[in-house]
Amino acid sequence: MKQLLLTLMAMALFATTNSQELATPLEKNKFAKPTTYNQLSDFVHELDSSSGIMRSEIIGQSVEGRNLYALKFSTGEFGADNSKTRVLILAQQHGNEQSGKEGALLLASRLIRPENSYLFEKIDLTIIPQVNPDGSEVNKRRNAHDMDLNRNHLILTEPETKALHRFFEQYLFEVTMDVHEYSPFGDDWKKYGYRKNAAVTLGVNTNVNIADDIRKFSNEEAAPFILKYISDKGYSSFVYCPGGPPGVDYIRHSTFDINDGRQSFGILNTVSFIQEGMNGEDTYIENLQKRCDSQAAGMMALLEFIYVNGEKIRQLVTDGRKTLLNAKPGKNVSVQAGHFSDGRKLSLPLVSCSTKTDTMVEVADYRPVVKSTYDVERPLGYLIAKNNTELMDWLRVQTINFKDYQPSKHPKIERYFIRDTDSIDFERDMIINPIVETSPAEPVTPSDYVFIPIGQLKSNLIAQALEPKSMLGLITYKQFAHLIKTGTYYPVLRVIK
Repeated sequence: MKQLLLTLMAMALFATTNSQELATPLEKNKFAKPTTYNQLSDFVHELDSSSGIMRSEIIGQSVEGRNLYALKFSTGEFGADNSKTRVLILAQQHGNEQSGKEGALLLASRLIRPENSYLFEKIDLTIIPQVNPDGSEVNKRRNAHDMDLNRNHLILTEPETKALHRFFEQYLFEVTMDVHEYSPFGDDWKKYGYRKNAAVTLGVNTNVNIADDIRKFSNEEAAPFILKYISDKGYSSFVYCPGGPPGVDYIRHSTFDINDGRQSFGILNTVSFIQEGMNGEDTYIENLQKRCDSQAAGMMALLEFIYVNGEKIRQLVTDGRKTLLNAKPGKNVSVQAGHFSDGRKLSLPLVSCSTKTDTMVEVADYRPVVKSTYDVERPLGYLIAKNNTELMDWLRVQTINFKDYQPSKHPKIERYFIRDTDSIDFERDMIINPIVETSPAEPVTPSDYVFIPIGQLKSNLIAQALEPKSMLGLITYKQFAHLIKTGTYYPVLRVIK
């Protein structure tokens, strides 16, 4: 009864106070220049005071002390109704990608209109329009620590990504969308004579450790719906497919790394997307209105899809997360993978750099499938020495569950010996690939170690982060590279059956 009264009150206030949408700062200046942080703050407060369905929350601050705003849309207490799908849209991790932020603000201004209230019968939505306000103010990709935030989701060293993940874990959103811009104007494409030209591109989860059902659903049902919706609104759309040009390099479907704003949540068996709008060629304000409107259309398409398919999405996520929580030792976890062809050709829509006419090019070296190339057997858990402060700090910042180690009567612990190091190609970057040998570990003093059980929501993240041969692991970051030394034992131990 209390929930019903809250919903009715919110809808009544919603209907009486929002006969027209509020103009965003960008609309007020006729799309001449991007919204500043101060303008964004003022607009958030304006939305807050004008709407009965949206409430803002400050979830953290940037390096330079700017607020990170979360716009929470709900007809009742946010996140309290389990019959609703919890959705998180975040934008502008990269400060020089302005249209994501602007599109998110446009969307927010439209969502408070009465005709869109039906969405919140089935959805609790949060929009974080600006993850990187410091970078945005100077139109720079990185934050004020010179860190690429979209490569920081595994190590979580930055206040912006820490705040984002704390907020995610508060509600355990079932769907996320990370909004970016891509630039098709590189020298290789200019030399080729053609370039990509989709106003909006969409990518789904590709890490093979994410539940098969979630990846299949995203590829076969969600992506086609969203891309068609965008096209029906008059904007060109296509699958997000980095790489190329054809004949120079292969075309793939994004990355399977878990350090970005899509798959860091996806690895928790979340239905996660990345949306990439097209950047301007010469200036960041070029075609800004079209860029922002097309980004907003893609976000709205996601909400429309969830409105229809929310029950199925919640069941997929519930089942996928239950599998992680009940993870048992023995099943393999992929720690190295690659992009492979399945025989299909890709018809890639391009535009001529000289004549500006559209064309289609058939891509022969098209690799849409991610396959595991190296698996490890899932252990019962891992052991880390309590005096290893950097790994202990990482466990805490990632909110990974651990406890004092209490060995069973006949514990089996194995360790890795780093016999040598090699390198491996990871999406055209060469990274370390240790050559390891496993052996039984010498007896340890239990009070010196913590035990990290594998049966928890971050099960697959833990394995991919801590295994020394993982191409997505901690050792691939300079802060942790010293953990691998030829002729020494790796400091993370495995507890096995």
